[in-house]
Amino acid sequence: MRVFIIGFMCSGKSVVGRELGRLTGLRFVDLDRVIEQRVGPLLPWMKLHGEAKFREVESAALEELMAEEEVLVACGGGTPMAADNMDRMLEAGKVVYIDVPQVVLVERARRTGGDRPLLFGLHGHALDNRIAELMLVREPVYRRAPLHVPGAGTPEDTALLMAGLLALQLK
Repeated sequence: MRVFIIGFMCSGKSVVGRELGRLTGLRFVDLDRVIEQRVGPLLPWMKLHGEAKFREVESAALEELMAEEEVLVACGGGTPMAADNMDRMLEAGKVVYIDVPQVVLVERARRTGGDRPLLFGLHGHALDNRIAELMLVREPVYRRAPLHVPGAGTPEDTALLMAGLLALQLK
């Protein structure tokens, strides 16, 4: 089974995916880490090459992961937005949206989101406004995922909910 975890930055895709992999034995892959292995640290690379070039590299890496039969992929927050990635993920496997209230996303971004290329250097109202702008565009695409799990709880709780929705057996 191929599982693609989508959601906004700081929604917990990576930590929940890692936990779900641990609980089920499915191989976990973080798409951003795959890209980092190819291009180096994302923030300086994106500053140099831009978001459009990043999305090209991201789409190519996603395509490679779609060739694997048993994989659990934590996608980047913008992965479903680029090219036809969402359609391809829906066709290739199960897509799960980690739905986190915007107020929780803002709180998490203030604590841990400073290294995110699309949020870098933003604080206070500027950060709040940027998240609101991005969510306005991204949320309708995220909601195309057939499976939604609430992500405001602990990573383990979210992973267990996801395992139940996907009918995955726990180790």
